[in-house]
Amino acid sequence: MKQKKKLLDIVRDKIRFKHYSISTEKTYIYWIKSYILFHNKRHPKEMSKPEIKSFLTSLAVKDKVAHSTQNKRIAFA
Repeated sequence: MKQKKKLLDIVRDKIRFKHYSISTEKTYIYWIKSYILFHNKRHPKEMSKPEIKSFLTSLAVKDKVAHSTQNKRIAFA
């Protein structure tokens, strides 16, 4: 029986299919993991705009991440 692929494996496959750089892959994986951990390991399928907003707000307020950096994350979400 074939095992279902995990989210990060699917993301890696798609990134590699599109021939993105390894550094881009690592960055995407890092932020996806950060998002999931921020929301107590909930799967992204269970979340939507309110969770994205709370994550980005936390980055801006707590971590002082630049607005332009957040825009890049919104585009990926």
